[in-house]
Amino acid sequence: MKINLANEELIWLFWPGKHMPLLATRRAEMILLRVRIIAALFALLTSLWIAVDAYILPWPAWGELAIGRLAASAAFGLLAISFRGSTRVSDTYIALTALYLIPTAFYIFSYTVMQQTDVNGLSSTIAGVYAFLPFVMVAGLGMFPLTAIEGMVFALPVLGAELASSLWGLDMLNLSHLISTVWLSGMIAAVATMSGMSQLGFMIALVRQAVHDPLTRSFSRMSGEELLEIQFIIASRSNSPLSVAFVDLDNFKSVNDNYGHEAGDKVLIAATTAIRAGLRTGDMLVRWGGEEFLLILPSTYCGEAEKVLERLRVRGLNTRPDGAPVTASIGLAERTLDSTNDWRKLVEIADQRMYTAKQNGKDRIVSCAAN
Repeated sequence: MKINLANEELIWLFWPGKHMPLLATRRAEMILLRVRIIAALFALLTSLWIAVDAYILPWPAWGELAIGRLAASAAFGLLAISFRGSTRVSDTYIALTALYLIPTAFYIFSYTVMQQTDVNGLSSTIAGVYAFLPFVMVAGLGMFPLTAIEGMVFALPVLGAELASSLWGLDMLNLSHLISTVWLSGMIAAVATMSGMSQLGFMIALVRQAVHDPLTRSFSRMSGEELLEIQFIIASRSNSPLSVAFVDLDNFKSVNDNYGHEAGDKVLIAATTAIRAGLRTGDMLVRWGGEEFLLILPSTYCGEAEKVLERLRVRGLNTRPDGAPVTASIGLAERTLDSTNDWRKLVEIADQRMYTAKQNGKDRIVSCAAN
């Protein structure tokens, strides 16, 4: 899939504060799920490594490490069962912080123990494994769809702990390797952050495709249904009006049959551009399917909605390939006047009135006031 992001979407790769709610929710779900899976895996592997320490390292070093490992496993286990069902961004940050705080604390603790232990041969090799824990932690950032800012925020504490351990004499690597080690960690952090941004970019493209119709840039039916449900709930709770208009372009099939689908696409784009230009701030245009569209008009009574639609109809919806005007049959329904307590029923009423407009000669509005 080719990823092309708009300028405002490119900003989303660097700063999470501007993410649309749907993107923020989906991203939080993915990150929290991956955090819980990784935490469960680490809870198991961290405790199983006690057997390796006991076989390789002398007492009491492996015993002290076992205590640290059991504490880390318990913390990972607690994290693995936390945040189930959450979609909050704040929970995402808490979970990621915990996921990186646990191994960072264990890293410092294990180096303190290993610094006090004489190691040689195979034991020295195992000690070296502990030294590379920060590399693994930083590389793991690439598993999450993070912004550049978030990647830096979560990588810096790990890099800081590694630098501090070296300066304090806790690092099992030769101190002369300090600069190259920190440099390598920084490079891994940069690559991991870029990998996370790439995942985020792919997610932005998928969410945009789910939210907006790629041809007309109207809301897709899936996102339109979510928007209408939310608007219906708000209107019901506040006992306010909510109008919906079902719009069907007249004789559109003949455009595709006589001039081809490319010409039909141009007619759809031109018509939706004209509709969008005539809508008010807060009104929403949804492509319901083919040449059918749904207009969501919040806090709008039937009479006011009819005036908006009549202005659209009179202004016109652009032209067909033969120069004839594009017209539409429109059915209008309103929550309070039509006494419906379900948004699906409201759409159904508007749809039925659109068919009445078709039967009565097309290029007209059948309003809720007509029933």
